[in-house]
Amino acid sequence: MEPNTKNQSLYERLGKAQGISALVDDIVKAHMANDEIKARFLPYKEDPDNLKQIKDHLANFLCAGSGGPEQYTGRDMPAAHKGMNISEAEYLAATDDIMMVLEQHGIDEESQKEVLAVVYSLKEEIVRL
Repeated sequence: MEPNTKNQSLYERLGKAQGISALVDDIVKAHMANDEIKARFLPYKEDPDNLKQIKDHLANFLCAGSGGPEQYTGRDMPAAHKGMNISEAEYLAATDDIMMVLEQHGIDEESQKEVLAVVYSLKEEIVRL
């Protein structure tokens, strides 16, 4: 029997803070293995403190943005990605990783669609051609 998710927030459907933290861990791992974008993420392996900070910011961003009580105190998307010159191909590669991880974690299709909509809503703030 499937759990009733109709009245749950996206935050709840993603597993609240603990589930979102696990998603972030796997998303970052996927980015580090993705030939299209791994060069941007592998340097974090050399700096565990910075890697933890990046993961914490991303988890808080996802928690707050999906309806959770956590507060995101990091920079806004344009400021966080300023000067990175992220291409559309890189953005799509990162998006593919996110969607793959959601699928691997058994996140339902409707929730995946909601996350994808949020990801695409941020595209113009991140991609700089």
